[in-house]
Amino acid sequence: MVETSPTPLEKSNWLEFSTLSGIPGLVAGVDEVGRGALFGPVVAAAVILPDHALPILIAAKIKDSKKLSSSRRTQLAQQICELAVDWKIGFASTAEIDKINILQATLLAMKRAVLKLKVQPAICLIDGNQSIKDLLVPQQTIVKGDERSLAIASASIVAKVWRDELVMRLALKYPMYNLESNKGYGSQRHLLALQQYGPSPLHRQSFRPCQIKLPNAE
Repeated sequence: MVETSPTPLEKSNWLEFSTLSGIPGLVAGVDEVGRGALFGPVVAAAVILPDHALPILIAAKIKDSKKLSSSRRTQLAQQICELAVDWKIGFASTAEIDKINILQATLLAMKRAVLKLKVQPAICLIDGNQSIKDLLVPQQTIVKGDERSLAIASASIVAKVWRDELVMRLALKYPMYNLESNKGYGSQRHLLALQQYGPSPLHRQSFRPCQIKLPNAE
């Protein structure tokens, strides 16, 4: 394949420069974090980027939030929010997760993020293979979307930073679970603390590791 006039956009494996180039209007990327955690809400972000932000974020070496250091994620999240046409957070609580299951709660968090947007996108790119029910905006699911779409990667980063900051604040209330290190996921210390202290009110009781009955509990 012949390459012409290399620019910062030559990384056109990003969907925004290929399949989506023919779609007029704004694109919202939607992604979630915290789906596999034992503690706290599942959080989603919806991010709409203007065209001029795309080469800036490519130059900043944006990638899936799980592949970035915490400090780099925080820097990028700030940059994304400053560049974005609009961005919003949606979440589903621990109680909602236990009531409707984690998949449905994840989709609910995503829907809430999209519905909060003040700017209406032409299409939403949803990370994963599950569509959001009753979403009036056109949508397209993309497996491994955070590796293929700049908008989804941006949503992944914004959601991750927002959720981590929330869990860090909650860690002060529940110091025994080492949440500041594990961010609510099932690390060895977290699992041992569940065995010792039982779950807190913000643990997901529908998740097996949280279904601990202490010997002295009635």
